[in-house]
Amino acid sequence: MIDGIKILLVEDHTIVRQGLRGILEERGLEIVGEAENGHEGLRIAQEKKPDIVIMDISLPSMSGIEATRRIRKEMPDTKVIILTIHKEENYLFKSLDAGANGYLVKDTAADDLIDAIETVNAGKIYLSPNLPPGLLDDYRKMLSSGKKVDEFSRLTNREREILQLLSEGNTSKQIAKMLFISVKTVENHRANIMNKLDIHDTAGLVRYAIRIGLTES
Repeated sequence: MIDGIKILLVEDHTIVRQGLRGILEERGLEIVGEAENGHEGLRIAQEKKPDIVIMDISLPSMSGIEATRRIRKEMPDTKVIILTIHKEENYLFKSLDAGANGYLVKDTAADDLIDAIETVNAGKIYLSPNLPPGLLDDYRKMLSSGKKVDEFSRLTNREREILQLLSEGNTSKQIAKMLFISVKTVENHRANIMNKLDIHDTAGLVRYAIRIGLTES
């Protein structure tokens, strides 16, 4: 039974959130909040302590993957289902690496979303039925071999945050103002990001962020 499960919706398209709310409330689920970006989603999750967060990947200010990482670290009892347009395995692997409990592609049926909620609520991993079979096994084999998803895992939370803001076209001064830190601190983080990723220009950082799904082109 899923009646009464508390859900937080994190999706930057209002019409999609409204549609999700309608589907879920019809099934007896309680929507405790809605957010249109990763920062807001994290804040509401901290305040409302939902049972499950339904999270898009491509979000402004903080990606859904990074928001998932923060939520799962701070609130391990809260499950996260990624709901996205992306079918590529690198998005799935990054989501699982961040702690996502489910991964659902948006062109699936509404009943699949309910199945996903029931599955993760029972403590299991759910993958969209229209994904290629065997991906979860591939991910587990990769982890058991000691491999990382990619260099992104080496970045700190603050570095990931600044990388996304840089990739969205913000200057160091704008980022400093957004994050309440000094411009010099932003520049230091930028230098650390470039060293860790072995990318030494802003255009390269933008291309990298697009490739890993941190931001959209």
